[in-house]
Amino acid sequence: MPVRFICHDEEGYPARLPRFLGDGAPESITALGSFGILGKPALALFCSVKCPGSLILQTYDLACALRDAGMTVISGFHSPMEKECLRLLLRGKQPVIVCPAHCLPKRLPAEWKQPLADGRMLLLSPFNERQARITAEQAPFRNRFVAALANEVFIGYAAPDSKTAAFTREIGSWGKSLFTLDAPENAGLLALGAKPLRPHDLGPLAELLPRRKA
Repeated sequence: MPVRFICHDEEGYPARLPRFLGDGAPESITALGSFGILGKPALALFCSVKCPGSLILQTYDLACALRDAGMTVISGFHSPMEKECLRLLLRGKQPVIVCPAHCLPKRLPAEWKQPLADGRMLLLSPFNERQARITAEQAPFRNRFVAALANEVFIGYAAPDSKTAAFTREIGSWGKSLFTLDAPENAGLLALGAKPLRPHDLGPLAELLPRRKA
């Protein structure tokens, strides 16, 4: 499967990147998989490494609900919770977009090969081959990259005064819809304008749900 390189001035470069990242948009992106997935409405998924235990199962339940609803999900899938969410999502048939905080991997996990072959998985990176390892600068940029590409954003948890909370405020300034789990532990995110979401009620995400054929 060929790797695709797209410069910022070429056809196919996502217009959302300069729209939300401005001059900080990457000069080029590298893609592997079904590039057409980018044309589908997508939900960005972020789950902090430090997360209250009471929210873990709810996040997993949400991943299963998104999978069963056929919703396209985009994420770095880097934290332990995000990785578990990816494992659950890959059991379905819906599209998934994975954005690593480094260049595209030369060796793919075995469980990625079939979804790629089926045309329901896209690997997308704003980093070049010299950026092969995650750094303190690359991870936050990757998160902004993911959020810029998504239609709406879900954040499982953000500790008060954390980098994730600051990231939440930035996304809010973009005018994107932001969601979090409807739980007391997320009072801070809700106060920042995040909309409450329950794992078994995807009604608030109706605009992202694929349309059923009549």
